[in-house]
Amino acid sequence: MNHYDNSDRAEIISQALPYIRKYFGRTVVVKYGGNAMISETLKEQVMEDIVLLTMVGVRTVLVHGGGPELSEMMQRLGKKPVFIDGLRVTDKETIDIAQMVLAGRINKSLVNLLQEKGGMAVGLSGMDARLIEAKIRDEKYGYVGDVTNVNTKLIDDLLDNGYIPVISTLGCDEEGNTYNINGDTAAGRIAQAMKADRLIMMTDIRGVMHDPSDPDTLVSELDVVTAEKMMENGEIYGGMIPKIRCCIDAVNNGVSGVTILDGTISHAVLIEILTDEGAGTMVYRR
Repeated sequence: MNHYDNSDRAEIISQALPYIRKYFGRTVVVKYGGNAMISETLKEQVMEDIVLLTMVGVRTVLVHGGGPELSEMMQRLGKKPVFIDGLRVTDKETIDIAQMVLAGRINKSLVNLLQEKGGMAVGLSGMDARLIEAKIRDEKYGYVGDVTNVNTKLIDDLLDNGYIPVISTLGCDEEGNTYNINGDTAAGRIAQAMKADRLIMMTDIRGVMHDPSDPDTLVSELDVVTAEKMMENGEIYGGMIPKIRCCIDAVNNGVSGVTILDGTISHAVLIEILTDEGAGTMVYRR
């Protein structure tokens, strides 16, 4: 039995070789969120995937949010989360809590877990070395920002020295104000600035499906023109629209392919990067 198990493992590893060769020395940005961030088992698997990719020569950057944990901490401190148009209203007290939760507890726990799995990780926020420069989106949202620029030098320096950058999505302006940035948007802008080969956006859904109730109708590849048409005719709707817009923006600005990935699938990142089948919907330009 062990003989066959080992043969199967060897076969799987040999099938990954063309992909390891393809992505060796290339940059992959992983936007980490959703249930994969809440489940301890899934969290460990994602970190294992990232460490493995790094060890086979893929320059891997981890970008994370942490909305649910931020809401939980706010409530614990007696502050009720408020949302307008799906955006968290972020006053001065809330942005201070966001710094504590996103750049502190979540960021450092991910760094620690990556190192437990054998990687070398460094935790950053968008404020470090002005990595994410931002401006206020609208006064009514408070300290919610739009990305104006991404400075990649620090990320490149870390990658060049074998480290895994772990980035929380806070940004800053020249006056030293801190802003909460949408995680998908920040990851997309980081991937664009780095001319990443791939951007993987982890969510709680399989990807784009012709029938949302039937996983077998998953669209594994989607070019930009078709994606635009599917949004126009209502096949892509609701919360998927901003994600697809983020994908389109990234591939139109230098990212080779963007995948919306179900983070609840075991080892989804490895399946997407190192196998034929993939595990989500990849948006690309023809």
